[in-house]
Amino acid sequence: MSIPSLASPVSVDDHSRGPDDAPLIVVEYGDYQCYFCDAANIVVAELLNHFRESLRFVFRNFPLADIHPHAKNAAKVAEAVGLQGKFWEMHDVLFDNQWQLDDDALFRYATQVGADVDQMIAELGSRPLRRVESDFESALRSGANATPTFFVNGVRYDGSWEYEPFTDYLQRVLDQIDR
Repeated sequence: MSIPSLASPVSVDDHSRGPDDAPLIVVEYGDYQCYFCDAANIVVAELLNHFRESLRFVFRNFPLADIHPHAKNAAKVAEAVGLQGKFWEMHDVLFDNQWQLDDDALFRYATQVGADVDQMIAELGSRPLRRVESDFESALRSGANATPTFFVNGVRYDGSWEYEPFTDYLQRVLDQIDR
C-alpha cells in the first residue's frame, strides 16, 4: 500500500510562512472551526521557531462544513482578507476565536486585522470561493480525510502532530536531506 502524496505541489500562490527555499515543506489542510487544527496551529508556530530557516509551512483550506458549519465562510473570509495582504493575521485571529465564527464575528475580525471590509465583501464570491474549493479538492485528491492533515515534503504524515514526535520526525527527514 502506497503512502498518499500531495496532489497539488506547493506554489507561489500558496499561503506560506518560512523561507521559500527551505528543505522541509510542511503543508497542512486545516479547518478554522476544528479544535485539533487550533491545537496544531500552536505546534506549527513552535516548529517554525525551532527549525527557523529549514522549514516552510503552507496552510490550505479543508473546511469540513458538515460538522463545522462556520468553517467554509471563515475560510472564504481569510482568503478575501488575504487578497489585501493580511491572510496570516486573519488566520491567527480565526484560530484564536474559533468558537465564535458567525458572520458578524468574521466582519469584526476582518476590521480588527485592518482589512477593508467593503472590499472583502465584494470579493467573497469570486477568487476566495474558488480558492477554498480548489484547496478542498486538492485535499481530497491528496488523500486527506480529516483535519488537520499534514504533508511533509509531499508525503502525507500520519504520525502524531504533537510537538515532540513531529519535531523528531522532521529532524529525521532533515537529516536524510543533509546526507
